[in-house]
Amino acid sequence: MARPLTLLLVRHGQSEWNAAGRMQGQVAHVPLTPLGHTQAEAAAAELARLRPGVLLSSDLLRAVQTAEHCARATGLPFTTTPALREQGYGVLEGRPSRELWDVVDWSDAHWSAEGGESLAELHARVAAYLTQLCAEPPADVVALVTHGDTIRAAQAVAAGLGADAMPAITPHNGTVTRLEICE
Repeated sequence: MARPLTLLLVRHGQSEWNAAGRMQGQVAHVPLTPLGHTQAEAAAAELARLRPGVLLSSDLLRAVQTAEHCARATGLPFTTTPALREQGYGVLEGRPSRELWDVVDWSDAHWSAEGGESLAELHARVAAYLTQLCAEPPADVVALVTHGDTIRAAQAVAAGLGADAMPAITPHNGTVTRLEICE
């Protein structure tokens, strides 16, 4: 049995598109708002108290800007990976989120927009990445700066649940979620 690995999942601070109510998905260039930077600073301070040994981040700008705050607070360098990206929404990215409630089948884990990624595909991507972390843990406590749906997928994987049973509640921007995996 592998030793437990503690993950500290940091959701990026509020982005300009969070504030505008636009679907972000994997759009790479969306920056944090001033509130998002404040949220990132608060998450970074909490992270520093929890003393991670490694800091990893999604390569999307809103996560990278949050990781920069975390790096300053912890003294750790960070590396980026596309494995921690948000779920891809393909042709829906950039559209107002409120318009999508009648377009997206939120109940079907295998549904995806054209050019996008289903929840099942997101879950599989996150599961593969967490399996890799368990196989070769870079530290006993690992901080991952990422996105709401990615955190929900990690929570499901840690609980042994499939994509059809991912938690419904998305952690707020600028929060830290603790998970134990590899047990």
